[in-house]
Amino acid sequence: MEYRPLGKTGLNVSVAGLGCGGNSRLGLGRGASVDDCIAVARTAIDLGVNFLDTAEVYGTEEIVGAAVRHYDRDKLVISTKAIFKPDADTAESVTRRVEASLRRLGLDYVDVFHFHAVNPAAYEFHRDVLAPALVTLKEQGKVRHVGITETGPKDPEQKMLAQAIHEAPWEVIMLAYSLVNQGARQNVFPTTRRRGIGTLLMFVVRNIFSNDAYRRDVFAKLAEQGLLDRSILSNGDPLAFLLSEGGAESITDAAYRYARHEQGADVILFGTGNKAHVKANIDSILRPPLAAPVVERLHAQFGHLTGVGLDLPGPVKA
Repeated sequence: MEYRPLGKTGLNVSVAGLGCGGNSRLGLGRGASVDDCIAVARTAIDLGVNFLDTAEVYGTEEIVGAAVRHYDRDKLVISTKAIFKPDADTAESVTRRVEASLRRLGLDYVDVFHFHAVNPAAYEFHRDVLAPALVTLKEQGKVRHVGITETGPKDPEQKMLAQAIHEAPWEVIMLAYSLVNQGARQNVFPTTRRRGIGTLLMFVVRNIFSNDAYRRDVFAKLAEQGLLDRSILSNGDPLAFLLSEGGAESITDAAYRYARHEQGADVILFGTGNKAHVKANIDSILRPPLAAPVVERLHAQFGHLTGVGLDLPGPVKA
């Protein structure tokens, strides 16, 4: 495993981070037992993953808590999140929800607590009303660092983060980034690198990379809309060159490697409910970068796209 600083937090994190939500939710999404889900998380930790991200809404905080119980807590970085609504929550809600997460996790503190899936219209409420309560919890030692995550499918232009990355108190952000959703390369990473904000990358691999039929359908629609040159469809799979020219073992392998080696990427989040897939995902994240000409082609062909591949968890509609 490789490790790197998470911005200026002082935390040293594995470049591969276990995401405990998404479609899989460690296996809960397909009906796996709690013990099997715990085994998936422990497989990742045993392979060197020290960053685990969960959330109230995922229903996996108890599983993460059980999974980490027999490891050295000081060597693990645990992140969790909660969704707050301006018309229903107050500063007092933050304290209640953080303490509830700690109870479910069975921990005295979390390394990062995020406001989860914040849309642009709700950003000022989170910053002005809720964030001071989270800063107080940091002062009390219940939260080590303050984070915020975007809602990729509902904010594809990353308007919320475009403001947040310039302001206090955010120390860590979670954002959508992939080889067909490259907006952060110009709009987010230069600022997070300059200001020392830690970055957690989600949506790196989604259905558009793992489902061939779905991918062809999405690209065909983009061509119809004039967002891609129709010639990209002439040889079948528009991403096949990643295998033939890029030396990738699969499209998903290429997707992980592309994101992992982007300047400004700290942690690449992956999710699975299959122990065998844990190692495969980590192996991809740890492989060398794609060849420079291949990366340049990805930038040239897809760098202008916005919000592609940001499908929410659920069945694929091909």
